[in-house]
Amino acid sequence: MALADQTRRQIIVRLSTGPATVNELAEPFKMSVQGISKHIQVLEQAHLVTRTREAQTRPVHLNPALLTELTRWIDKYRILAELKYNRLDAVLKSQLKHH
Repeated sequence: MALADQTRRQIIVRLSTGPATVNELAEPFKMSVQGISKHIQVLEQAHLVTRTREAQTRPVHLNPALLTELTRWIDKYRILAELKYNRLDAVLKSQLKHH
């Protein structure tokens, strides 16, 4: 999955503040511009980001529609996990009361 990699997640976080060039995205990483470009390609293939052409630059933009969909999907599973943990907590508390 495109977001399994920490570098790609950090790129998404950075792009959530606005578009950026590949050079700007590469600045905080100890990685070449080519390395960052490969990460951006993975994000593009997952439709999480797009590139546009503005004069001589090709800024990278976050695809907010897909990110919203992804967030909904994550929230669904987060809620299910929380329900399971709440049931487990209840079972453990009842077990502790009986000891």
